[in-house]
Amino acid sequence: MLESIFAYAIIAGARAITGLRSLWLGTTPKDAQRIYYANHSSHGDFVLLWASLPAQLRRRTRPVAGADYWGKGGLRGFVINRVFNGVLIERQRSESGGNPLEPVEQALAAGDSLILFPEGTRNLDEEVKLLPFKSGIYHLSKAHPEVELVPVWLANLNRVMPKGRALPLPLLCTLSFGAPLAVQEGEAKEAFIERARDALLALAPAEGH
Repeated sequence: MLESIFAYAIIAGARAITGLRSLWLGTTPKDAQRIYYANHSSHGDFVLLWASLPAQLRRRTRPVAGADYWGKGGLRGFVINRVFNGVLIERQRSESGGNPLEPVEQALAAGDSLILFPEGTRNLDEEVKLLPFKSGIYHLSKAHPEVELVPVWLANLNRVMPKGRALPLPLLCTLSFGAPLAVQEGEAKEAFIERARDALLALAPAEGH
């Protein structure tokens, strides 16, 4: 019950502050297993993307988040674990090795959809639209070819909560959903990552808009 109240409050707050607008340009919202991958400029990115989905899709869509930030317990831990049912990953490899994507693999095997940020960290440089992608998106698509990869460009969210500001600024945010893609037979890792990155960049608004 408490989780539902928090979820409603988060969705209502996100929509009120950002005037959330979703543009389904290359696909439509549908009940299919997907990985929504997006640009990453703030800790609120996955909140806005999750809130933009229809209710029936939100129930099976889980954000992938860094355990170093979200796994510290308290309110933050409650929100990521109980409200969003997030998938926490270790962004820093330990000396013992292991597969950092194992929690993500388990979520996909269970039939969940995911929200993923292939840059791996927030891009705080306004002069650079998109940081280089980590290779995880390639390995996940190759291992799960039945899962659609949907690029989503989040516009203006970094201006809603600029660095150093305690309270958000009301500002229209637009999410643009592109056409699904997947690793093609025989496609090299570097070629796929470039194609996935280009698909996301193609959704970014033109300069001056």
